[in-house]
Amino acid sequence: MYNDKIQDKDFRFEITGEAVTEGYLTINETTGDVFVLKSVDREKYDCFHVIFNVYDTDTNQKIDKELAFDVEVKDINDNPPRFIDFPQTFTVSESQVEGFLGVEVIAQDIDEKNTKNSTFNITVVQQTPLEPNIQAKWIDERTVHLNFTGCFDYEKAKDYKITLEAKDHGTPPLSSTAVISLNVRDTNTHMPEFKKKEFQTEVDEMKLFRDVFRFQVEDKDTPNTDGWRAKFFFISGNEEGIFKVETDPKTNEGIFSIVKEKNYEITTTVQLEIGVENIEPFTKCVNGKLIKQDGKLYRPDSINVTVTMIDDNDPPVFKPPKADVFEKEESEPGRVLFTPKVYDPDSTSFRFELVDDPANWVSVDEKTGELKGTKKMDRESPFVDADNVYKIIIAAIDDGKPPAKSFCNVSIHLRDINDHKPQLVNNSLILCGNKNNKVMIPVQDLDAEPYSGPFSFYFDNEEDEMHWILDPAYGQQGGLISLKPLPYGKYSIPLRMQDQQNNEGHETLEVVVCDCEEKNTCRSKLALSTNLGGPGFGL
Repeated sequence: MYNDKIQDKDFRFEITGEAVTEGYLTINETTGDVFVLKSVDREKYDCFHVIFNVYDTDTNQKIDKELAFDVEVKDINDNPPRFIDFPQTFTVSESQVEGFLGVEVIAQDIDEKNTKNSTFNITVVQQTPLEPNIQAKWIDERTVHLNFTGCFDYEKAKDYKITLEAKDHGTPPLSSTAVISLNVRDTNTHMPEFKKKEFQTEVDEMKLFRDVFRFQVEDKDTPNTDGWRAKFFFISGNEEGIFKVETDPKTNEGIFSIVKEKNYEITTTVQLEIGVENIEPFTKCVNGKLIKQDGKLYRPDSINVTVTMIDDNDPPVFKPPKADVFEKEESEPGRVLFTPKVYDPDSTSFRFELVDDPANWVSVDEKTGELKGTKKMDRESPFVDADNVYKIIIAAIDDGKPPAKSFCNVSIHLRDINDHKPQLVNNSLILCGNKNNKVMIPVQDLDAEPYSGPFSFYFDNEEDEMHWILDPAYGQQGGLISLKPLPYGKYSIPLRMQDQQNNEGHETLEVVVCDCEEKNTCRSKLALSTNLGGPGFGL
């Protein structure tokens, strides 16, 4: 720096700014020479803002306006590009299809941007082992993806070391390296094989069996992985789904079972072909190419299984196994109600027996199976259900060794007739004289529609009409009303009741007139009765 503003005066130069406070720059106060005291790292300070002043030594006043300018630090290539977040370890599947390896690498160079000092290349400089070939593919100015061509073989190499180099374009060029560890995960590159190629067994028909026998397989892949776990399937012979093969998760064996019953007319030999594969799809690295299972070059192993289904003595078969018979109740016994049809594939001789006849109403012919009524059947019997059905069971037994038996359920639907008269539910009722003058008369009829209620009610003795009326006189129950207050006591009232078909029932209703408590019961013993006249009243 220099000053030509004034002459013949003493003055001094001054420099200020971050470069001064941080000890990078200084100035000779007399000559104005500026000196650099130490080297500057551009990556820390790429520019200094510097202010210059000149002062009168005597007055310490500024002689001129201050001078300010920026000092730019010129970059040199003193930083190599460096990889971020290293070291790193990755895992790749043995069956990975060539292309992107699934590994992304990022590096950066802190030298001045957009110069040769900060731009760089990333390359694979070394890999162990050499196959498959791994390269770096640029994604952007800082990022590369690792790609590969060929295929991995777990048995040849279980892990890889890949050395990457990042080198910039400065003079001289600077570089750094990083190592990626790549672990190969074993997949299904070996197909399972049966240790035994043929199996034979005998089982009884119409029975379910679990774990009849087991298939052992050998697989060279890593145990307890999906590339090792066996999956069995039927190739032929199991179109009806009678057989099943499951995999034992612990031993990897195939468990052969019979899961569906089938009746064979004669002893029959069933031929099965069973294959085995793995849960994970099969692949193979051959001559640097990944080969998938195509059914030609690599086919699943298979075995032949012979199962002899032994024909047992099958029971006779009722056709149909359930029968419905319709009969009018109270019909005369002796008529044939039902004759079963029976088929037996193993025998032509069989007999019939009656298994269940709770009311002893029927008999069965031992040779023909004819079902006959031996007694009149009452629809209102407790042995008849709510649907008016009487149920019996007959059996057919063949002459096999041992004998085989089957059953037929016969439902006899009984049609009602008007064989019951209306009758009182209660022959004695209480009329609370201190509360009301009416009592309801419940009636029942064991017959069904249209041979039951609603009912019509009448007095059997006309003199009763002088003291009582029936209201209602038609319905499922009647009502009895006293026409005037009556002395406490017991009264006998003959009644006539008709169902819808005018079938009449005659009964005498006993009415107790008394002073009632809360629950409509007489409070105390009745006094002596009072005769109201006529045969319908008295105690």
